[in-house]
Amino acid sequence: MTPRDGARVTVVVAGRDRLRALARTLPLHPRPVILVDDGSADGTAGFVRRHFTDVHLIETGTSLGAPARNLGVQAAETPYVAFADDDSWWAPGALERAADLLDAHPRLAVLGARVLVGPEERLDAASAEMRDFPLGAESDLPGPSVLGFLTCGAVVRRDAFLEAGGFDDVVSCFGEDERLAVDLAGQGWGLAYVDDVVAHHHPSPSAGRHDRRALATRNGLLTAVLRRPWQVVARRAFAALRSGPEGWRGLGAAVRRLPRALAERRPVPPQVEERLSGLESRRSRGRPEDRRYTP
Repeated sequence: MTPRDGARVTVVVAGRDRLRALARTLPLHPRPVILVDDGSADGTAGFVRRHFTDVHLIETGTSLGAPARNLGVQAAETPYVAFADDDSWWAPGALERAADLLDAHPRLAVLGARVLVGPEERLDAASAEMRDFPLGAESDLPGPSVLGFLTCGAVVRRDAFLEAGGFDDVVSCFGEDERLAVDLAGQGWGLAYVDDVVAHHHPSPSAGRHDRRALATRNGLLTAVLRRPWQVVARRAFAALRSGPEGWRGLGAAVRRLPRALAERRPVPPQVEERLSGLESRRSRGRPEDRRYTP
């Protein structure tokens, strides 16, 4: 693979029916940029062709969710890929810093950045969790070890991402990082949080809070079926049952995808499960608002 013009990082953006947001954020991305249009019906593809001729456009034709990003990673010609949403962008100099760190730490597969939300630049809860609940420091990584990441604030080693299968269509979106993170760790790759690599995210309301809770419950349970011991699956299922209507909806949605999850079930190695269990135990003793990924 020969990067164009010496570039080391490609920005891969995935979006659907968010033309106005893309018109604001596409100019902010350092090139090269790949936009994966995930089945938009608002004229996104034509707009990008007319106004952003230096952006490599990929059209899925239908909505794939998080796996749409895989197409962008496959098309990238650089050793590293930075993900962005249609309403997020990387701070000036952030990707050069990330590339330097990935060059210097060959076991690093995922660099989790500090994500600042909205005009007030509030620290995203996922970044706070990576900062406050690390898994210790490993000498060959540039920051505290983690077992998850926020996709719009992640820079990945392209070959490692593809080797691990990228994002899967069982979970699809929202919490899609969890399965990928544990698979990378199981293959011996490192994941680290680096506070001085910064991304900005200005989200607009889309799904309601209750919809997101149901989706988080569904995907947390499906990820457990895919990679965790059965006692973890049972614990997440009982938590969903106790959590009210959103949990019940999420549980029902998970059941409909259960055959696909069972077909792809491969529990993580014991050493990874031990780290996950320790992390979840520490989360359970934290503040409720810190438990972003715990159903």
